[in-house]
Amino acid sequence: MPQTSRPLPSPDSHGRAETPMAFVRAIASAYTQRGLNPWPTLSVAQIAPEQFQQTASRITALQMEWLSATAMRELDDEALGWFRRRLPWGSYGMLVRASLTAPTLGVALSRWCRHHNLLTDDIRLNLSTSEGLAHVELHEAHDLQDLREFCTVSVLRNALGVACWLTDSRIPLSATQLHFAPPPHAESYRVLFDGPCQFKAPHSRLSFDAGYLQLPLRRDEAALQHMLQRALLLTVRPYRRDRLLVEKVRQTLAEHPEHSRNADDLAAWLNLSARTLHRQLKEEGASLQQLKDSVRREMAADLLLRTQRPIKQIAAEVGFQNEKSFMRAFKGWTGRTPEEFRLAKPT
Repeated sequence: MPQTSRPLPSPDSHGRAETPMAFVRAIASAYTQRGLNPWPTLSVAQIAPEQFQQTASRITALQMEWLSATAMRELDDEALGWFRRRLPWGSYGMLVRASLTAPTLGVALSRWCRHHNLLTDDIRLNLSTSEGLAHVELHEAHDLQDLREFCTVSVLRNALGVACWLTDSRIPLSATQLHFAPPPHAESYRVLFDGPCQFKAPHSRLSFDAGYLQLPLRRDEAALQHMLQRALLLTVRPYRRDRLLVEKVRQTLAEHPEHSRNADDLAAWLNLSARTLHRQLKEEGASLQQLKDSVRREMAADLLLRTQRPIKQIAAEVGFQNEKSFMRAFKGWTGRTPEEFRLAKPT
């Protein structure tokens, strides 16, 4: 069997132990199902027998990453025993590659779910929308029994991780619904999924703002090759950047100029504090003033080319207090006065 991964660093460098031991036991059961001994791998992952037996025990994200990657290669099963048919090493990478050329996240996730359904008929995945939310849904084709929790958590976190990676954006969850009872380690779900979490749901699903489905993809084949070297980071990497915020700010500035007079008004409209608004825009590499200028420029150019409205009226419509300040700003944006820009309209 192929061997993987360098030895783990000392336990002190692992970070916080948050991953439930129940998931380690699920991986160990995949070994025993194949008649293999899991203990050499567990030992290298620095999981002791007495720790393995403790229900309340936890391991770190680094330990879980190493253990999962090693088990997937040794078992040649990226599903780690969840499904009746193995998913050979590289299956999930193939799913991402098939989604990479999609124009938007919505198309990419639809492809990802559809192609995942071709790999196994034990679960069915689909993307849906309702009331402004997008839902990645997981339906069991049969009772997954003891593997239900580990399978559900892994697949849903993988889907969310892929979505975040493809858009290079944090996608906060509005809700998580899970088709099983609260486990003994239910408190770990505050780390596994952000936002409210409901157990004993009719089926399992993640829900988030449907606006993210319109985001363009920001990854290419070179980025994919780099990501696949440590693909399991997709399920644990915390993204700070939220690319949807820039789009929401642009839309608000264009459609609701009455809320864009100052940062406090705009932030209140977006249910944020002004401080959070400025910080998140900075993390995205943007500023409120840049976005205001961009939206005003686009609106002014459209009105100049599409209408014959007086310059003074256009200045007021795009948020300037007087014609002179508008003319000065427009020349700074385009290198031409509004009149020159209008006269240069293509025929």
